[in-house]
Amino acid sequence: MSRSIRTKRARTLVAAVLVMALGGLSACSDGGDGKSPDASAPGSGSSASDAPGPDGSGLPASLTGQKLAWEACGAPTAAQGAFGGAPGDGWECATMKAPLNYAEPTGETIDLALIRAKSTGKGKRIGSLLFNFGGPGGSGVASLPAFEEDYSTLRGRYDLVSFDPRGVGESAGVRCLEGEDLDAYHTVDNSPDDDAELEAVRAANKTYVEACRKNSGTMLPYVDTVSAARDMDLMRQVLGDEKLHYFGISYGTELGGVYAHLFPKKVGRSVLDAVVDPLEDPLFEGLAQAKGFQLALNNYMADCAADTECPTGRGGAEGSRKIAALLKQLDQQPLAVGDRKLTQDLAVTGIAAALYDQETWEYLTIALDEAMNQGSGETLLLLADSYLGRDPAGRYSNLHAANRAINCVDDNERYTVEDVKTWLPKFRKASPVFGEFMAWGTLGCTDWPVEGDKAPLEVSAEGAAPIVVIGNTGDPATPYEGARAMALKLGDDVGVMVTLKGEGHGGYNSGNSCLKKAVDAYLLDGKVPAQNTTCS
Repeated sequence: MSRSIRTKRARTLVAAVLVMALGGLSACSDGGDGKSPDASAPGSGSSASDAPGPDGSGLPASLTGQKLAWEACGAPTAAQGAFGGAPGDGWECATMKAPLNYAEPTGETIDLALIRAKSTGKGKRIGSLLFNFGGPGGSGVASLPAFEEDYSTLRGRYDLVSFDPRGVGESAGVRCLEGEDLDAYHTVDNSPDDDAELEAVRAANKTYVEACRKNSGTMLPYVDTVSAARDMDLMRQVLGDEKLHYFGISYGTELGGVYAHLFPKKVGRSVLDAVVDPLEDPLFEGLAQAKGFQLALNNYMADCAADTECPTGRGGAEGSRKIAALLKQLDQQPLAVGDRKLTQDLAVTGIAAALYDQETWEYLTIALDEAMNQGSGETLLLLADSYLGRDPAGRYSNLHAANRAINCVDDNERYTVEDVKTWLPKFRKASPVFGEFMAWGTLGCTDWPVEGDKAPLEVSAEGAAPIVVIGNTGDPATPYEGARAMALKLGDDVGVMVTLKGEGHGGYNSGNSCLKKAVDAYLLDGKVPAQNTTCS
């Protein structure tokens, strides 16, 4: 490729992986069903190392008392998103053992990959600050070093720590399709226009699901968010912290809310940024996302319209028609990009990717101009690849596989083609660009080999310390209303709502000094922001 868009800020498309993947949006789940993984799992012994630890968690002392072997980090692996080299001096990596199945705490274990940068000591050390950057499916080991500069102030009093959640990256990562097979899967037309295209979608989904079952069937029941939250409490103990200080972004907010519900008395200073609505089912969540991405696209087009050569013209309905015409053209004849093709679906993915950060809007302008006026799909495909975790060598991170596996075990909704057809008019009305793709994306958990949890994830956290909840009014992926819902659900004395009137996915890393000052004062000095603080 002749052009690289991997500036530090643009790299957030991959490094932070702040995504709710378009093709696997449905949030489908299992909070730990107590199934035995295999006959090969070890039985529960009665040795001293298997005796319950002193923490009251019911976990054996061999887990709660384990000592981590920290060492210099290598470069991220392909599964983690192998862009760039090793993070360099000051970063250490280790693995922590956790139960595969928390219903059998002395049974089989898995290794969870961790990374940390120890406190620089500019003030009294508070403890560890644990980050989850979202997805679900994002590698914290690969993401945290990319934001070293953004969190440098916090490092003055915290060890910065992140991890690959179970099923992600190098933490028993889920494997489904890979390489050329995943390339082929992403070129299937997921907004079918006729019965033949619909049958191709069904066949592709079945092929994908079968690959997940074949390659990771033992792991699939145990990648649920409740188990990941329990992993975080085990990390808290192993890291030697009395309370869990936490910074969750996107899906990481859902994970943080579940942790607060399970362990309210262990909640330390916690921030939830770019918040997932804890009250929405997958269908309504998809509809809200369609509206959110359309809002972000409209805001982009309004900004772009100041340039007389803007590819979306005056924006608004005119801009949406121009983009819809491009997508219709790509549906009929994809653009060749080397030995690959920019399809309609990949173009939508690339457009969505550029809306996560206002600093990448300029690349969307380049990409749309190329596709509309120059017959080139190069930059849109590059954006889509970043979103989907594909590197220039054709290797994929396991983001897509982990995203679907976690979503599909966290909820038992399994939508049908008839459901999609019923809801299509509402999705199209919500977004003439993204609606149809979002609607068909709700089939992501159909035919999944593991039954999801029948109960919704619970985030009420009575008795927990205050949790700062940040909502960005221009957020495409986690619309602002979700932050309001999370703050209310956490509880009157727990959720503290902070609003950013801005653009992009999330607030703290947006560069807004008002918001950063409020969050830093809370995390570093314990000063809780006033309820309904607003920054613009």
